[in-house]
Formats: sequence, C-alpha cells, structure tokens
Amino acid sequence: MQQSIRLSLSLTGAAALALSSMPQVSAKPAVVAQGSAEGLGVMSINLKDVVKPQVGVQGQTQAAGTPNQAGLGGFLPLVVGSNSVFFADVLANANFADINNSSSIINTTVAGTTISTSSRLGYRWLNSDRSWMYGINAGYDTRPMSTGPSDTGIPVYTSRTALFQQAAVNAEAVSEKWAFKTYALIPTGDTEQVLNTVYQGGALDTYGLDAGYNLTPALKASVGYYYQNGDMNTADGSGVLGRIAYSINNGLTIGTNLSYDNAFKSRFSADIKWRFTTNGGPEEETPKTNAAVEALTSIPSNRDVRVHDCTPLTDIGAPPYCPVPPYCNGTSIYSAGTASFPYPHIAPLLAATEGNLRYRNGIHHSRLGTKALATTDAFYFVNRPPSVINQPPIPDTIPINAT
Repeated sequence: MQQSIRLSLSLTGAAALALSSMPQVSAKPAVVAQGSAEGLGVMSINLKDVVKPQVGVQGQTQAAGTPNQAGLGGFLPLVVGSNSVFFADVLANANFADINNSSSIINTTVAGTTISTSSRLGYRWLNSDRSWMYGINAGYDTRPMSTGPSDTGIPVYTSRTALFQQAAVNAEAVSEKWAFKTYALIPTGDTEQVLNTVYQGGALDTYGLDAGYNLTPALKASVGYYYQNGDMNTADGSGVLGRIAYSINNGLTIGTNLSYDNAFKSRFSADIKWRFTTNGGPEEETPKTNAAVEALTSIPSNRDVRVHDCTPLTDIGAPPYCPVPPYCNGTSIYSAGTASFPYPHIAPLLAATEGNLRYRNGIHHSRLGTKALATTDAFYFVNRPPSVINQPPIPDTIPINAT
C-alpha cells in the first residue's frame, strides 16, 4: 500500500514537472485534497485565484448516435463572485467517418468530415461551507452529418449531408464523494431528414440522470439512466450508461463508457479531455481546493446531438424488402409485373397495383404510403413524405428503366 502511495506521488510530481516547461500554462494546477472544507482552509480561498480561463482539447470514439470526433474547447469565467461563478463554455469538434463501416446511427454510416459546435452559459455556486457545488447551464448544439453507404447490405443512392440542432439544459451537484447530473437534450428545427434513397435520420430527444462516486481522488465511476424518443418513434425507450474516468492530473482525464438501449443495443466508447489555464506564471502558487471548488471550472457534459436512422414507415430489412402492398409497389399500366430494377423481389407485387394508379400531368402515379413509383418511360423509386404523395417526381430520384 505504501509503495502504491509513493508511486502515485512520484507520477504526480513528474506530471507537474513536465507541465512546468510549457509556456503560458500554469504549472501548478489546483490540488484536490480530502477532508472538511474548514480543515483544508478552503473557506479562506479567494475564488478568483482558482477560477480562471481555460482552453484545451477533447476527443471521443463513436457511441450510441454520436460520432468519432476531436476538437478544441474553452472555459471563460464571466463573473467570479465570493462564492459563485457565471461562465461560458464552448466546443468545436471535427466529426470523422464511422469505423470499419459500422454505423453509429444504426443503418447508414457517417462519412466525411464536418464541424459540430456546442455552447453553454451557466451559473455555479458553493454552499455555505463549500462542501457542495450546485450549478445549472444551458446552450445550443449543432451537428452537420455527412452520410455514406449503409452497413446493412441494402444499396443506397444520393447520400446527403443533414444538419441537426438541439437546445440543452443541465443541472448538477458535486461534493467530495458524490456527483449528480440531470440533463435534457431537445432537438430543434428540421429534426427528421432524408439521408439517402432508403433511410431517414432523426435527432433524438434525450432526458437523463447520472450519479457518480469518487472511488479515489483520481478515479471516478458513474451510472446513469436516460429516456430517448424520436425518429418516427423507432428509437423510443429507456437506456442505461456506465462510465469510469481517471484523472491523470487536474487537467487531463481519460474515460470509458458503456451504454445499452433497445435502439442502439450495447455501445462502447472512450474519450480524453485536457484543459489548462491560460494565465498565471509558473511560479504562481495555487491554493489547495476540494472537489466542490474544483467543479466550478469543470467541463459541462452531454454536448452531442444524438441521431438515429430508420426507413420511413416501412422496415426495409432482409429480402423481399417490401413485405406486402400497398407499402412498396406500383408500376405503369403498360408494364405491370415486368419491372427490371434493383428490387426484383417487388416485381410479383406490381400487377396488384393497377387499381391504385391514376393519370396526372402526363405521369402515372401509385399510392404507396411514404414511397411512390411514377413513370412515363421509366420507373422512379422515391422517398417522399406523406404531404407529397401522388405529386410529380421530386429531384434526386433514381431512373430505373422498365422492360
């Protein structure tokens, strides 16, 4: 046990020595000590000595509806009072393609590189003996999402880039041993968008509660519950999340996460965060603090827009893709049952649709739920919302020649 303590102290000293060589970075970050606030002298600390602007980097691997990403972030105390702080925290991340053609949103793979943003304004305060920190923050997040092929084996065409956005609100309470956080992520704007010729993506409403416990001053574990809904109700349900995080020093943290829900099933991810102060010289002494005071400058959590995709109304899975009329069928009255296109399993159903065809603006149309097939000399397989059923073909349709 004594050897372990000596090793921990040696590693901490080595990390402090390494940081001291970095220009414009405080080499002596606040030390989180254990004990009562009065016994540690925390009551005498001037918060302006410990609550300072911070910048840093962060990265994470794909998870349940969230992408691989890496980026920059910053914490800015706007007003520091005797026992509180009003602050802003901003992030900008580069989002990368899914790993090994495994979709992070269920069916369609995330592709390309886009830039997502997250901003928070918040207020945090300490209780009378500085043993608990309480806080609330709110903000707005954006996520442009480029899409690629599906990971289901179903061919998709005309992949698009969608923009999803959300408003968010978080509340938190942190003590020497415990941390509780509750949050709500509420999509705004166009929450459901066509991603390609088969799948539609939707941003998820997510409401959750996390409870964490400090196993040691450096090692923290937490469990959480969340409820999600959206994407035409295909992702509705509850989920659980577990996390273990280790603070290598007061600014550098690594973590692992494991979640499960009925929509995404089991998802494992890892993340890293490093924040450091931007002012204060290397010789400046920083007072010892406790976990509550340290939490005044912590990074607000739950910043990602979560996305899930599905097929509109019908579930296109294994062949024959479209189970029964009238969901996916239709053809010209001149070639019923003889279509030649990449969905041959639908061909036997085509002859049954002639009664649903009608002539409009020189084009034959068939009523197909949210899918329409229209023709003059060719078939067009089109993803269309109910508001445009039986309207002329929309752009980005796929011409499929009939025999």
